[in-house]
Amino acid sequence: MPTTPITTSVFDLFKVGPGPSSSHTIGPMKAAFDFRQRLAHLPTDVHQQADSVHVHLYGSLSATGKGHGTDRAVVAGLLGWQPETTDPVALLKLLRDPSIKYAVPVGDHVIEVGPQHIHFERVRYDSPYHNTMVLRLAADNQTLFSEEYYSIGGGFIIRKGEPEVAPGSLSVPYPYATMAELKTHLKTDNISLDELLMANEMALTGRSRAEINQRLDQILDFMHKAVRRGLKHKGILPGSIKLSRKAPILFQQAKGMSQSSDSFLIFLNAYCLAASEENAAGGIVVTAPTSGASGVIPGLTYLAKHHFHYDRTTLRAGMFAAAAIGFLVKHNASISGAEMGCMGEIGTASAMGAAFLTRCAQPSGDIGPIEAAAEIGIEHHLGMTCDPIGGYVQIPCIERNAMGAVKAYNAFLLATSGAASFQKISLDAVIKVMKATGRDMSTKYKETSEAGLALSATEC
Repeated sequence: MPTTPITTSVFDLFKVGPGPSSSHTIGPMKAAFDFRQRLAHLPTDVHQQADSVHVHLYGSLSATGKGHGTDRAVVAGLLGWQPETTDPVALLKLLRDPSIKYAVPVGDHVIEVGPQHIHFERVRYDSPYHNTMVLRLAADNQTLFSEEYYSIGGGFIIRKGEPEVAPGSLSVPYPYATMAELKTHLKTDNISLDELLMANEMALTGRSRAEINQRLDQILDFMHKAVRRGLKHKGILPGSIKLSRKAPILFQQAKGMSQSSDSFLIFLNAYCLAASEENAAGGIVVTAPTSGASGVIPGLTYLAKHHFHYDRTTLRAGMFAAAAIGFLVKHNASISGAEMGCMGEIGTASAMGAAFLTRCAQPSGDIGPIEAAAEIGIEHHLGMTCDPIGGYVQIPCIERNAMGAVKAYNAFLLATSGAASFQKISLDAVIKVMKATGRDMSTKYKETSEAGLALSATEC
């Protein structure tokens, strides 16, 4: 496992942006925006020669980019749009008419970009990451300037030539790269998990405690707005599958079964489906840790707030615990479906959700049950494929969010049964297994729609 410490902010893990995929929508939008910014600083003679901008998509971005709206996201980024402030309705309108071109500023003139400038490449590309995109400024199709980007899951991007985190560029008061190191700090420094994560977050972001708490509340509000929208919106989701929304139906069913023991699970399913259906429709969601898994934690936090009536302080503590698990997976394996299959997305979200519930339920914040809950959550998602039908984040993705939340709840129950100390597998060990499993998994089952359920599209 890496020895460099984790220097990811909570607000890099929980990002606000449009669905349906953080690696296919938010990441490419950020990369295209970065490319736009770099174009502005090129020499004037390069600006004057340029006559076109081309975007080449490889790997999973090519295989399922159409269904995920990667082409729209790229155009949005070139236009200067940012994920958190993007109007999802305006985003869905981009490229709807193939005859419309979009003006991208290059120095003191503009270059028009249309669908013919976005290339879904089917050839194998020598790259360290599955989701690769190359953006080129050209003159007579001769490259004047280019950048290569990798979308590594959860909306995180890396530009070729730049390390993901420059060694020594960021420092935290409590550096850790593994759960074992995190637990050592908790014991030797006699500090709680909440305080350790808060101290690191303050060092990384320069924000005050009050500002961090306020932003956590805002993130929860964004999550819960997605749930509420999804509980109201009916109809058919975008795309060729013509999948009907189910969340409003389930929600009404749950309200009519208040005396039944099943109503609790139906409410939870409804909340998770609601947020996930909003993501599938291209609505504004929160990566948790990805957009494809953006129904699990919103559903669980909505349940925790409205059914368990936890206060904001408790919810924040739970979110910190969830983030710690997400950090460890991202740092030591991957949260990308294109790298790990769905265990990297729903598996991680389920583990994060289990940690959230466990932290909220125990005032002491004991790390033992939190680790056990997260380990159980990941363990029972090992090997899960990412095989979306038609490349849309709909089947099996939407229901998989609900299933991941239910598994998270059960992992929480198992971990808080008084037997957490009996766990034989550590979280670090299961993350190591997760990474090895993802490495061994065929690319056909990693967000390419080339195998598994994706081949049953003719039955839909």
